[in-house]
Amino acid sequence: MRLLMLGSTGSGKSTFARALARRIGAPYVELDALNWDPNWTNLSRADPDQLRARVRQAIAPDAWTCDGNYSVVRPLILERATHLVWLDYPRAVIMARVIRRSFARAIMHTELWPGTGNYEEFHRWFGKEHPIRWAWDTYHHRRAALGALFDDPSTAGLVKQRLRHPREAAPLMDRLAAEALSI
Repeated sequence: MRLLMLGSTGSGKSTFARALARRIGAPYVELDALNWDPNWTNLSRADPDQLRARVRQAIAPDAWTCDGNYSVVRPLILERATHLVWLDYPRAVIMARVIRRSFARAIMHTELWPGTGNYEEFHRWFGKEHPIRWAWDTYHHRRAALGALFDDPSTAGLVKQRLRHPREAAPLMDRLAAEALSI
């Protein structure tokens, strides 16, 4: 199983993909960890070729779970993916999650991706790129774009799941884990 997990910032992509990877014994590919370098260097903008190289290496194994919405590497991932899962949750759910996550990370002073020195800081909360504002500002556009991707004939060969409420996540994870372990 090679699964790409999509959704708005704060929807729970990483949590789901990480947990499923653990259950099926596959590598977990966190696109944010591959994209963000020290000093908040965003490779998708600063050096997309380097990001593509990192992603190619990370998705080379026969099985993995991957989370993220980086359009610059999505074609590479979709070429290898077998499954596509979209966490299409209501904006209120996403905003509550992203605010809670940002607050916890800032209070705990958690390094977001080991070795980068990138930390959540309260003074960044009002910037356009901060996950809280990003989740709010991009919500409708992201939903439309992911809806189009789900309907795109190029993804017809993938097993697709669209979750509309968090209560659907655990049953789907159980089904996917059973499927992966039966192969």
